[in-house]
Amino acid sequence: MSETTANKPLWGNRALQIATAVLVIQGALFYSASRGQLTPKAAPLSGFPAQVGNWHLLQEGSIDKETLDVLRADDVLTRTYVSGGTGANLFVAYFSSQRTGQSPHSPKNCLPGSGWQPSESGKVDVAVAGGEPIRINKYIVARGEEQSVVLYWYQSHGRVIADEFAAKFYLVADSIRTHRSDTSLVRVVVPVVQGNSELAVATGLEFAKTMYPAIRDYLPQ
Repeated sequence: MSETTANKPLWGNRALQIATAVLVIQGALFYSASRGQLTPKAAPLSGFPAQVGNWHLLQEGSIDKETLDVLRADDVLTRTYVSGGTGANLFVAYFSSQRTGQSPHSPKNCLPGSGWQPSESGKVDVAVAGGEPIRINKYIVARGEEQSVVLYWYQSHGRVIADEFAAKFYLVADSIRTHRSDTSLVRVVVPVVQGNSELAVATGLEFAKTMYPAIRDYLPQ
């Protein structure tokens, strides 16, 4: 057996130990810093605009108590907006603190649990007004004959994060630097009609582009 081959298990264990130590240290720093945590005052999501650009409110949604108990968000918004006969659903879950285990549930984990299976996934950059393009998650999911386009991202202190691991690193950094751990999950769902997923994706991206400035300005900075 060569020296390189013999060292592989040792290096693998070493890397795992380092990664574990880093996570433990980060967790300790987070909970230590959280003792003096600052919780920003957030406006109720029910006051979010009923019309943004050419999109206007069609239906105010509701979430059953069982789902709310699992979600553990401090405030939730679920609405269907329409523009020119085209509809899109906006879901926002706001968490004032992640100190006691409250945190957003990633759609990529929740969707399969609801019977939706991804047929396509990736990240996409969206050009938005008043700033640099934002990078968000894009999924095409199916359940039986139904298909939908799902776009989502995490919104924290005016920052857009697509990656779940990056969100955790920012959580630790922000808890130390600003003593804040508040965050929001923003999700957009557009149904695929007559198998035209390209049109659904374009609709979802246009909706996200239009809504983002209002979401950015409404949630705590």
